[in-house]
This record gives sequence, structure tokens and C-alpha cells, in this order.
Amino acid sequence: MIKRNNLRYGIPFMIFIFGGLLGLREFAEIRYKYRNTRYVKDEVKDVGILTKPVEEITLEKEYEKLQKVDIDNWENTRIQRPWEETNTK
Repeated sequence: MIKRNNLRYGIPFMIFIFGGLLGLREFAEIRYKYRNTRYVKDEVKDVGILTKPVEEITLEKEYEKLQKVDIDNWENTRIQRPWEETNTK
């Protein structure tokens, strides 16, 4: 039996305090990391943008979409970069 109160009560108390500190830090980090992601849908509804339900994406549907695309005739167009000057002459 431990006769010193520091060892009997102090060390488990300090382990509890420091363990709780580390655990709460992890939970707080998760809370602040995902804080703004849950309100996006409500903000979109307030603006008036209609959201459609998510369709099930299957391999067959995507293959049908690819068959409709003409991949043989295309033209490479270059867009203007923000650091380039505009030539509006």
C-alpha cells in the first residue's frame, strides 16, 4: 500500500489533467476544422439557387456520356493569364 499521498493521488490526477487536455485539443480542432461546412446548403437555399438531388453515378451512364462526346475534332484555345496585358485593339 502506498503511504505517500503525492504518489497515490497526485500522479493519477496529473495524468487525468494532461490526458484531458490532449483529448480536448483534438476535439476542438475537429470542431473548428469543419465549422463552416454545415451551413453551406442553408445559405444556398436563402440565395435562391435550386439544388437537385444527387443522381447515382454508374459506369454505364458515364460510358454513354463519353460516346456522345466528339473527341476527334477539337481545338486548343489558350485563355489570357491574369498577369498578361490585354490587347483590345
